[in-house]
Amino acid sequence: MFLEIKDFLNPGEVARLQELSLKVQFVDGRITNPHNQAKNNLQASETDPHYAESSRIVAAAYARSAPFRDFAFPAHVAPPLLARYEIGMTYGAHADVSHMRFGNEVHRSDLSATVWLSPPDSYDGGELVVHLGTQPVVIKGEPGSVIVYPSTQLHQVTAVRRGQRLVSITFIESLIPDEFQRTQLYELNEVAALEGLKMSWNNRVRLEAVRNNLLRLWSRT
Repeated sequence: MFLEIKDFLNPGEVARLQELSLKVQFVDGRITNPHNQAKNNLQASETDPHYAESSRIVAAAYARSAPFRDFAFPAHVAPPLLARYEIGMTYGAHADVSHMRFGNEVHRSDLSATVWLSPPDSYDGGELVVHLGTQPVVIKGEPGSVIVYPSTQLHQVTAVRRGQRLVSITFIESLIPDEFQRTQLYELNEVAALEGLKMSWNNRVRLEAVRNNLLRLWSRT
């Protein structure tokens, strides 16, 4: 299941991230995955102080976003990272690795997320393509929007043919690792939000008990 949040970042945050992208040092994206021959992009150097500011801006958006929390049940959000694709750059079909190391910590990658920072009409190509069996889902978002999707799905970035693609990416370890279970809880949350006030008090209490009991049963913590 996918989640798109249209106004994940506000216009001021988008503008600041675009400004930081002109100042930060970008390095070969293979520095974090040297054996991936399909990867051809640039990413912000984690030693650059401008990277730290860009990461804080996007991390704060994840922390405050109720739609994101309700969908992802996040236990840990990796530090967001600016990534840039210039003409000819691409990222071939791949699934994200199961676990990622951040300092001394190791976290599962249950969900991946892309925050769009370039206007879609400013570049050709550069679409995010997520493969659902034989059906490709092609995504190209507006600046400030985010797409969240399972890290287990094969996905790719098509080659940029004109302009420049700028995004912020991250990975999420969920309290609910199983995608099916996570989706059921999300749907229950949506029903409760949409219909809860129409229910009798007793039925609302019963629904809330089911939601909490399933969260206890399926949660890794």
